[in-house]
Amino acid sequence: PPALRAPLAMAAVPLLLAALLPLALCPAPGGASRPKPLLPIQPEKDPLPSKGAAGCSFGGRFYALEDTWHPDLGEPFGVMHCVVCCCEPQRNRRGKPTGKVSCKNIKHDCPTLTCSESVLLPGHCCKTCPKGKRQGPGFLLGLSAWHSALRGTERSVPGGVEPWLPLSSAVAKARFTLVRSYLLFSINYERLGRPSRVRFTDPDGNVLFEHPVCPSPQICGMWRNLHKPSIRLLKAEQLRISLVTKSQPAGEIQGSIIKHRALFAETFSAILTSVDLTHMGTGGIAMLTLSDTENNLHFILMAKGLLEPADKEFPWVSLRVRILHQNRVLREVRANITMQDPDFAEVLSDLSSREMLWLAQGQLKITAETEGRRRRQIAGYITARKSCDTLQSVLCGGDALMPTKTGAVGSAKLALHENGTLEYQVQVAGTASEVISLTLETKPRRKNKRSILFDMTPKPGGSLGYCPHMNARDTHMLLQSELFLNVATKDFEEGEVRGQISSLLYSGLLARYTELPIPLAGQLVSPPVRTGSAGHAWVSLDEHCHLHYEIVVGGLGKSDDIAVSAHLHGVAELGERSHEHARLLKGFYGTEAQGVVKDLDAELLRHLAQGTAFLQVSTKVNPRGEMRGRVHIPNQCESGGIRLGPEEDELLEEPKPKDPEQLKKDPNSCFFEGQHRAHGSRWAPAYDRKCSLCSCQKRTVICDPILCQPLNCTQQVHLEDRCCPVCEGKPGRAESREGCYFDGDKTWRGAGTRWHPVVPPFGLIKCAICTCKGATGEVHCEKVQCPRLTCSNPVRVSPSDCCKQCPGAPPELSDMMQADGPRACRFGRQWYMNNESWHPTVPPFGEMKCITCWCVVSAWGRPPPVGFAAWTQAQEQPL
Repeated sequence: PPALRAPLAMAAVPLLLAALLPLALCPAPGGASRPKPLLPIQPEKDPLPSKGAAGCSFGGRFYALEDTWHPDLGEPFGVMHCVVCCCEPQRNRRGKPTGKVSCKNIKHDCPTLTCSESVLLPGHCCKTCPKGKRQGPGFLLGLSAWHSALRGTERSVPGGVEPWLPLSSAVAKARFTLVRSYLLFSINYERLGRPSRVRFTDPDGNVLFEHPVCPSPQICGMWRNLHKPSIRLLKAEQLRISLVTKSQPAGEIQGSIIKHRALFAETFSAILTSVDLTHMGTGGIAMLTLSDTENNLHFILMAKGLLEPADKEFPWVSLRVRILHQNRVLREVRANITMQDPDFAEVLSDLSSREMLWLAQGQLKITAETEGRRRRQIAGYITARKSCDTLQSVLCGGDALMPTKTGAVGSAKLALHENGTLEYQVQVAGTASEVISLTLETKPRRKNKRSILFDMTPKPGGSLGYCPHMNARDTHMLLQSELFLNVATKDFEEGEVRGQISSLLYSGLLARYTELPIPLAGQLVSPPVRTGSAGHAWVSLDEHCHLHYEIVVGGLGKSDDIAVSAHLHGVAELGERSHEHARLLKGFYGTEAQGVVKDLDAELLRHLAQGTAFLQVSTKVNPRGEMRGRVHIPNQCESGGIRLGPEEDELLEEPKPKDPEQLKKDPNSCFFEGQHRAHGSRWAPAYDRKCSLCSCQKRTVICDPILCQPLNCTQQVHLEDRCCPVCEGKPGRAESREGCYFDGDKTWRGAGTRWHPVVPPFGLIKCAICTCKGATGEVHCEKVQCPRLTCSNPVRVSPSDCCKQCPGAPPELSDMMQADGPRACRFGRQWYMNNESWHPTVPPFGEMKCITCWCVVSAWGRPPPVGFAAWTQAQEQPL
């Protein structure tokens, strides 16, 4: 039908363009139901980059942006098949693209196998089941801007793997939106038990990503940071999705994700299940929309399982589609369909006012029935399109029919229920006079002439309201972003602030569903700003004390829109800017911004708890604040979400234990040394509880050795419970009168001390020198200034050194390479004396006990200042 075709071709363009702009993060590959290699790892490449090409160098080889590979550490370690490295896209200070290497351990992503005789194939990280012992996939019905339709799971018949027989009558519809390299999805299902995971696989059954599911009638989720091969599979319609349940760990329903133009115009939908429960694997979905001006209902029906494989005698089957209200037939159409073209499209003309009302209220039922020897029927109720997106509106003076500049704001959050009722909550702040009306309106048919649909003026003392009489046309315009909210005041009877109702894409921020947004107004800035712009924001703290925020602004002109920044402020006394404490959240373009801040200091966290914190948005026109809103989040957090004290004992203390089952379900948790760790937790690893520290950062374990700083004393003592030595008889922190506490490595420094800072997880930073100002207790750090060199070929003696040196130049006195010191070997970050042996440690895998290294001083006529590290590998002996 034209209504489903013409508007959709152009709408597909921005989505395809967005798919070509991935973010600078590496994906975390998952396990597999039919296990094969976890990722389509690209082979090692020769270093042949074109001139000026952006990419990464690793191990003497060049990789293009977003390439993935298994690192080769050379002898004796070889290729690390359980580690995947990625060349992350970055931008330098000049804005030019560059690359950064990031590696992740994927061992914990290996799937749980159902076979008892698993094997580890050469070159693989995960064990697999022998051929012939795999499980059957399911079927999913669903659609998106890409979409996928999901149907019942299938099983193999005795004596072979093919053909597949369906096991479930469940049906689901999945809708997807690709934003840069994020794939957002919402899934609705019928006749399905409680799903535990959403699984994405490639055509060979390799699991690319899994999303844990909380008990809910609707599944909302996000696949962050799709890597290039997954985006190519998505565009080629080769990406598959399945819903996993406890009874069907291989996936109860599954289907392919396809791109369909009808999704851009869809405002109503239906999931159709088999009327006969014995017809497994049968179902369908319907996508419906209204004509722009007339009450004509266009729909497309996609079904699977209605037809048996066609034979020469019956190449087609007659299909009857009916629309019913309380089992009474309102409309009926017939058509012939084939196995090659099973989809059906039609237009139902001139719906009556009663039919339009029933359609909006979810009272109409659609059925599809085949005629002939093998009759099958599917049916489902038509409802307004369901989505995980948030209906919201920012009302500002700049968008009013007669623009105003009073610094006022209106903030609205809306929800459309299955029975057609529209629920709304509206907040208004900073208006010049009393509010007299709140109306829901359409676009003016004549210039500045309002077209009012509903009067939504709240009763005194209430901001929550309902519109119970929405018809299908109203619902269609709402979901197509064609409706507006208008607030009129005594001084501005035609409207002081106005805003368009639009859908805010799902972001995973829970605060959207549990809290009202914070209004941001020019009148709330100190001093007040009379502006035509406004905004609102959702702000929350998670269990790790990380600040999550999402900001929407409106009414900004083009000159303002090019330079927008958001700050979080803490004010010691309201209205006293001299005591203000600010933190930049993000600079952004356009009307939306979101992000996470993981290192808020204790001062701002205290202001959040007391309700004396503000979120402020600044622009080029108003650099001291365009709009502002108060933020109050009760919390007991400490600095940056880290509740660790400065002492080493506290640094290595285990975090508060969490339920292991909950940690397994957490997509950001880490699995290390046989147990799950919460995101943001820090602990001492079992392989070195004394001198190493590990942390979990979004499924990635980072382990670093504790680096000991040189001590300004000759008598040093090694305590049993400490990694680093201390000066004998030196007073502790509590007894010292002058000194500084450095938050980077959680240590106390004496007055006048100079040192290279340790900044976890980056370790020792030799390109900076910090000094303790004893009188004030302040730590002053500055960049190391490298001396000018006269030689033409300077070298960096050690990879960790900041400055290069001329060949043959004397080494730094603080280094163990000084000529009059004992001969030693450097391996990793440790020094070893002559003839000393050790087992090397390779984070995050720990100590490699099958490999022994030792330090051998060169036997040259003149010994060099540094020894050489040699290795040997233990050989397995026959039993």
